Amino acid sequence: MNIYVGNLPKTTTEEAVRQIFEEYGEVAEVKLIKDQYSGELRGFGFVQMPSKAGAQMALQKVDGMEFEGRKLIVNEARPQRDRSGGRQGGGGHRGSRPRSW
Repeated sequence: MNIYVGNLPKTTTEEAVRQIFEEYGEVAEVKLIKDQYSGELRGFGFVQMPSKAGAQMALQKVDGMEFEGRKLIVNEARPQRDRSGGRQGGGGHRGSRPRSW
């Protein structure tokens, strides 16, 4: 199960988040999301747990937990949405024939 973890401090590490969730079962992966320009953590991430029972327990126990001075927000991650805006391809010409300059 893929779990969303929000309201993370920007100073935390993947290892610290892993330790919280490992109390409830095996953790396959922890991915903290960083700003693509600054490299700074954006305050949220995802934890992948193979056991649904362990993941459900973690959802119940970790949501609202105090962590490094912040209350965590934890829920089942939604599937990633399409960010293309419905447009396909790029550029090109709009008419029936290309413009010549």
